[in-house]
Amino acid sequence: MELQVEARNIELRKGWQERIEEEKEKLIRNFASYLLHLRVVIEATTHHKEGGFEIKLVASVPNDTLVVSRKGAAVRPLLVEAFDVLSLQLKETIRKKRKTETSPESLLDGNSFGTIRKLSPHESYGFISTPDMRDVYFHENALKNINMEDLSEGDGVLYGETLGDKGPQASWVRLAK
Repeated sequence: MELQVEARNIELRKGWQERIEEEKEKLIRNFASYLLHLRVVIEATTHHKEGGFEIKLVASVPNDTLVVSRKGAAVRPLLVEAFDVLSLQLKETIRKKRKTETSPESLLDGNSFGTIRKLSPHESYGFISTPDMRDVYFHENALKNINMEDLSEGDGVLYGETLGDKGPQASWVRLAK
């Protein structure tokens, strides 16, 4: 993801830059393959009623652009709030996109097919690799009619996908027959 940071009518402070980097890392963890470009603009304004700063985030995603704007008296809380709102917008955009697209890997009843890419049985989780090369997290509690110990990397599975706090995750997983 390409990141561009601008400061208008003010000098960019190191603490703000560090906060932007932290928030960027969160976005990359959750939306790495979806978020293409992010521009952060911090502007000192003369509007006394709205505080003294305006934060604007402009995110480019496939076939769309998301914009978040926040005004207030302190930059750091505005940055956190703006990035939180952007995260929610990204989740909603992905949810809508998944709802409208019908993918060729979908099988009966909206099930998806994937391959076990990584297993961590001692930590009770693993990752499924999808045909479009995304990783979908799953916890052993999502396993249906199989135990974690019975799975191997490379096994084909059917699963139901949802969007979790940290990205895509399987709500249920069972071996493909």
